[in-house]
Amino acid sequence: MKRTVSLILIVSLLLVSATSVFAQGSSEEAGPVTYRLGYGSPTTNPRHLAAEKFAEYVEAESDGMIKIELFPAEMLGTDPEMAEMTSMGSLDMTINAVGVVAKYEPKVAVFELPFLFSSYEKVDQVLDSPVGMEVLASLPAQGLRPLAYWENGFRHVTNSVRPIEKPADLQGIKLRTPENDMTLAIFRALGAKPAPFAFSELYLALSQGAFDGQENPIANIHAAKFDEVQEYISLTGHKYEALVFMVSEDVWNDMSAENQELIASAAKKFGAEHREMVRSAEDSMLAELEANGMKVSRPDTKPFVDATASVYKQFEPKFTKDLMDKVIAAAQ
Repeated sequence: MKRTVSLILIVSLLLVSATSVFAQGSSEEAGPVTYRLGYGSPTTNPRHLAAEKFAEYVEAESDGMIKIELFPAEMLGTDPEMAEMTSMGSLDMTINAVGVVAKYEPKVAVFELPFLFSSYEKVDQVLDSPVGMEVLASLPAQGLRPLAYWENGFRHVTNSVRPIEKPADLQGIKLRTPENDMTLAIFRALGAKPAPFAFSELYLALSQGAFDGQENPIANIHAAKFDEVQEYISLTGHKYEALVFMVSEDVWNDMSAENQELIASAAKKFGAEHREMVRSAEDSMLAELEANGMKVSRPDTKPFVDATASVYKQFEPKFTKDLMDKVIAAAQ
């Protein structure tokens, strides 16, 4: 069952969208159209920076007839809430994590299997292949039109208890995770004590000791300034996380073919640029985190791979063995 969106959030979105709905009317030719794009990352994150470029490009290419209003940093709700809003048509667009999209199409979480990818090149090899979009084919029927893969990146562990050099070091660690079944399964297999918690409130929770640690891509760790409240970062790379740029199916169907083509091509163009932004900045971000006092460890991942092998069996009924074999083969 879909998570119920709070009445307050729905009302706020209706108020925010009133002007754009009036402008759109029954025909896009009546005047400029404004679409609202929501996502969870803060304004310092590459996701927001790429979204800004996307918005500027769309407005320029449409000669000002399409405007994209950005709502970063969970301004409209959590990522799961924004995905639901988009599926319901009360939010126009969202850039959301695969783990959230999996609530609507469970098979897309196959790309989050632990240690599936050995490099970003292997990621592109799979996501940009036919299987990448095939697993999203059911989304339009659920109110979501997927246009392109953006990127969160490989996820790593931070904490304030001890360096994570081997799976045993995670025993008993209170670890914040997103609301993501795969991530929870991975860290339960590794012996941690994972629990979902809102990203927007995580800095305070870490500073107060409500959690010992968390796991995120380097870009998110850096943008959220977790170096101020976490002592250790371990480059576990336990899973890769893609983002999906999605448009409300109702909104998509109301667009002209010309506007659909522009939005779709721009989503792909800046999805590719976002991937490059995330990857090219990782080394410098990590160096800055280390300079700010974080102790960096690069554990041998083989024991972690062995410890999470059970996760593949656990999710086989959900993904099907055929799909898993197909994706694993494509990732080689």
